[in-house]
Amino acid sequence: MPDISLATDAATLSPIALFIQADIVVRIVMVGLIAASIWTWLIIVSFFLRLRGVNRKSEAFEQDFWRTPDIDSFHREHAKSALPTARVMTAGVSEWRRSTKAKVVDRAAVRERLASAMQSATSGEIDTLSDRLNILATIGSVAPFVGLFGTVWGIMRSFTAIAAEQNSSLAVVAPGIAEALFATALGLFAAIPAVIAYNRFSHRIGRFEARLYRFADGFHATLSRELESEA
Repeated sequence: MPDISLATDAATLSPIALFIQADIVVRIVMVGLIAASIWTWLIIVSFFLRLRGVNRKSEAFEQDFWRTPDIDSFHREHAKSALPTARVMTAGVSEWRRSTKAKVVDRAAVRERLASAMQSATSGEIDTLSDRLNILATIGSVAPFVGLFGTVWGIMRSFTAIAAEQNSSLAVVAPGIAEALFATALGLFAAIPAVIAYNRFSHRIGRFEARLYRFADGFHATLSRELESEA
């Protein structure tokens, strides 16, 4: 027959009870890790929705762009768009207009400036799009060590309790060890989704970056042909 006192003690080792009974240092660690986990999931959901929307809108934008017979009118229609593809197009059109308004046009220099302007716009859009990925990377790398700090502190508290009580029974050491393991679990709970999401989103942003560069290269080729036709 199981010991009733042990069952009662086990009931006090629930997550809520562990938090309430924890030392102030371990409690601060737990609160920090829970906040980091919530923040991680907010970033994951918002980033997923944002990337999905940007990819869908960019695909529609590119299809409309390559079908349009008048790039100037298309640009006027989308000049204020916040879509990364539209901004790359705007950078190319703006540089084209600045570079071709002179009486004598250096075609090689124009091509270089067009390429540079659109590459710079592409890099800027990717930097903006991936801005919050560094938060996921930070949480993924730091959270396990924060949890480990809580673990060490909890074990130290257990040894202190043993010394104070002069008793090494499970009832004395269990609370501190449980707090320590709970802090470790919270650290992993925050870190694992952050690392997985960081790797997945980095891959998707890399694919979107390649897509932007392909669009920029195609637009650069179109403008180069236009430059030759005006020679």
